[in-house]
Amino acid sequence: MKEIFNTPYDSKANEDATYKAWEEAGYFNPETCIEKGVTSADAEPYTIVLPPPNVTGTLHMGHAAMLAVEDILVRYARMNGKRTLWVPGTDSAAIATQSKVETDLFKKEEKTRYDLGREEFLKRVNAFALESQDTILNQLRKMGSSLDWSRLAYTLDDTRYTAVMTAFVRMYDAGLIYRGMRIVNWDPKMQTTVSDDELEHKEIKEPLYYLKYGPFVIATARPETKFGDKYVVMHPDDPRYAEYEHKQQIPDIEWIGGKITATVIKDASIDMEFGTGVMTITPWHDATDFEIAERHGLDREQVIDYSGKLLPIAGELAGQHIKKARPMIVEILKNKNLIEKIDEAYVHNVAVNSRGGGTIEPQIKMQWFIAVDKEFTIPHSNINGIASGSQTTLKKLMRAAVEGGQVDIIPDNFAKIYHHWIDNLRDWCISRQIWFGHRIPVWYHTTCQMPSERVGTESWTAQAQPIVGVSAPTTCPRCGLSFDTEHFEQDPDTLDTWFSSGLWTFSTLGWPNMEGDMKVYHPTSVLETGYDILFFWIARMVLMSGFHLGEVPFKTVYLHGLVRDGKGQKMSKSLGNIINPLDMIEKYGADATRLSLIVGATPGTDIKLSEDKIKGYKHFANKIWNISRFVLMNVEGASLEHPASLPSRDEEILAGLANIVREVTTDINEYRLYMAAEKAYHYVWSELADKILEESKPILTGADADAKAARQYVLYTCLTTSLKLLHPFMPFVTETIWQNLPQKDADMLIVAKWPSAN
Repeated sequence: MKEIFNTPYDSKANEDATYKAWEEAGYFNPETCIEKGVTSADAEPYTIVLPPPNVTGTLHMGHAAMLAVEDILVRYARMNGKRTLWVPGTDSAAIATQSKVETDLFKKEEKTRYDLGREEFLKRVNAFALESQDTILNQLRKMGSSLDWSRLAYTLDDTRYTAVMTAFVRMYDAGLIYRGMRIVNWDPKMQTTVSDDELEHKEIKEPLYYLKYGPFVIATARPETKFGDKYVVMHPDDPRYAEYEHKQQIPDIEWIGGKITATVIKDASIDMEFGTGVMTITPWHDATDFEIAERHGLDREQVIDYSGKLLPIAGELAGQHIKKARPMIVEILKNKNLIEKIDEAYVHNVAVNSRGGGTIEPQIKMQWFIAVDKEFTIPHSNINGIASGSQTTLKKLMRAAVEGGQVDIIPDNFAKIYHHWIDNLRDWCISRQIWFGHRIPVWYHTTCQMPSERVGTESWTAQAQPIVGVSAPTTCPRCGLSFDTEHFEQDPDTLDTWFSSGLWTFSTLGWPNMEGDMKVYHPTSVLETGYDILFFWIARMVLMSGFHLGEVPFKTVYLHGLVRDGKGQKMSKSLGNIINPLDMIEKYGADATRLSLIVGATPGTDIKLSEDKIKGYKHFANKIWNISRFVLMNVEGASLEHPASLPSRDEEILAGLANIVREVTTDINEYRLYMAAEKAYHYVWSELADKILEESKPILTGADADAKAARQYVLYTCLTTSLKLLHPFMPFVTETIWQNLPQKDADMLIVAKWPSAN
């Protein structure tokens, strides 16, 4: 027996060296596996693309859970001889990264991005992002992630740039990308639109004002938006307002700025239970109000500017920031006797930008959108119910992929939530007013389309006709003037990060090149991520793959839950209950950390995690080590050949081993990883260690040579099979033991054959 077993297992001494050995052997790369004969070129492909972590972030327990699940699936597929590829990548996280650099720039130099200019600022952001990327990549290695590093992708690298530009142009040419004045989530602090995906909703308590509006009483928490309200809306079935007719005008209503004429609008979207069941609308500053105005062709007037200040419609309060103006407005309303009552205990949600912390102010802006309900002709389709050459919509593609069973969501109850979200999906705003990100591939010939004097970017781009292309135009397609920077200007906006992320399953495989990796590895096998981004990311990947490829992006979606503390509370700095996975790896090893995130973690359900749980699985790693030491010490010098016959008890032990192999295999195949891990754990600890090893001691020291040889064979078979079963879950300790076995069927456990139940 080798000297390494003379001391307890040391994760610190072995994990980094083991990972380096895997990398040097090249087994993370499927082509190397083919060259070395551990799989074949015609083997079934198995692909996972890593949900890209933020380049500026650090590994947290949510990442760790994701990595554990994906690495289990990848190692299992590789051991089953599949042509296995796990593609690594990182995300620019454009808004978060730019916000971080802008904050640091102002703290250190008291400068803004405008002081540096776009080019110099982007140099700094890119340098910061790439430097930070090394940190997160090293942390992925610490978890044991068997990613093919030769295929590392970054959402802003050249290959992804080509994919993003190509996708934009193709969707524009199909009429699905358009520019229009629509309501968006506007962050006055960062001066950009924000996607629904980047919003956080904070519960706040503030007054709810009941205001007299002619013969009505309306309730609002935002009196600062009400200056331009000239429509009063009610449900058509509300008996309280049956006397009023749709489009009826009510003159001489006393309001904040004086007398107005109000128009009655009947609309079924009104909640009759809220307030008095009647409301005035501010279409420029509320998404629901905007949609009501769109349905009925109503006027829209801006009350608050893009910096959060009141416009001239507010009269003497024009130029005041809305926070400062609110008490002044309330005082005006009181003086006019327009406040009926105030509910001081009103609790509701306010949207904030999760990336920069700014409170969202809905605004109508000229932006770029993807139309989700517009019909287009799909040239090629492998999606159930959508024929090649047929008319369809992006919503129909997204729905058909899951309804037809081509995308299986685990757990399946999330499929209903997915469909509900799609049914209520609005056109997707894809433009952002930040500098870091993929710049929109649109140019404007200013002298061809614009008067000589411009009054700001939004004005001239609103009038100019876009020239769309993967690269800058050489000439104006309308007047023929050659391109030059004086007369042609690129759209200043960048694309929503989720636009490039939506292409992730195929942009990482080299698309728009349809050969090579695309031909072999797409659609991917599994998309594994947290259930909290089911809609924001997963649905958009189905949308993008459906349009650009006519196929689904993945066959299975595996949703893990949130990782909470031992009491079930969300981990947060304020509660002081954050468990850092890197600290746990340092103290207890990656194997223990991984297993703690799998056992008890049913798909789609939050998991409770405590440091004691992780510590317990470190004891299990030591148990495996001690079992191995015992077995190797007692088989030293033995032939370990299958005896001609085995005693009945040995046959019984092997039958029990075969049964656990069968159960673990079935559970992994059916994505019950938590059960597979628990069964393997209990077999090794309770059956192998507590029973089989104990009953073997007198046989190994007895005089019956045949019985001893049979039991040596059985123990060694139980050990090697157990190492294989545990390897996807605990790769480091199992590989370390494997490297010190006297006989084995593969040079490294990572490519050993998965055991057969036969």
